[in-house]
Amino acid sequence: MIQTASHVPIWLKVAYTAFMVLLVPIYWYYYGPTNFLYFCDVALILTLIAIWPENALLISMPCVGILVMQTYWVIDLLFNAAGYSLTGITDYMFDSNRSLFLRLLSLYHVWLPFLLVYLVWKTGYDRRALLLWTGLAWALLLFCFFATPPPAPNPGLTPVNIDYVWGMSDSAAQHWVPSPVWLAGLMIGLPLFAFVPAHFVLMRVMPKTHGCLCPEAP
Repeated sequence: MIQTASHVPIWLKVAYTAFMVLLVPIYWYYYGPTNFLYFCDVALILTLIAIWPENALLISMPCVGILVMQTYWVIDLLFNAAGYSLTGITDYMFDSNRSLFLRLLSLYHVWLPFLLVYLVWKTGYDRRALLLWTGLAWALLLFCFFATPPPAPNPGLTPVNIDYVWGMSDSAAQHWVPSPVWLAGLMIGLPLFAFVPAHFVLMRVMPKTHGCLCPEAP
């Protein structure tokens, strides 16, 4: 009989699942289902699906996809805490008009990249993740551009400008280039400057995917 050894501690699987059981209904209630189109929220869901069977591909995909962007999110948060807003992507974390509880839930952006790196280290990096995540990211970008609300003044908790398909501000679209050019820039720039660099680092420093650990025949 073939047996597969577990590489991820059971307590971590339970803790992550409990966090998601808390987060998903709260986000759905306050933000609505479109909130789960953000790359970071897609990463949360893929990780939930992957963590119990320790599916290396589904763990590798969000890792290669959000590692660079979430690192930048943390940097932006630290600058914001010091009184300097870099791009505005973490301004909402310091908005006293927003629920403190919801803002505290958003701190998953800080620990999620570290969790994904740990999970990839335990299960191995699947090199197919780059192409699959890139395809998923393109689909999300196109859908968000054509089917979700653009930036709007005072949108409240309604997700707008999801995945920044209209620019870096949720209150107004960017005016540097035509909107389709901005979208095309995201579809080219994200793989080139975020996904591919993470892919090569993960290939270099992480183990290959683990195969089944089968006991020797007597």
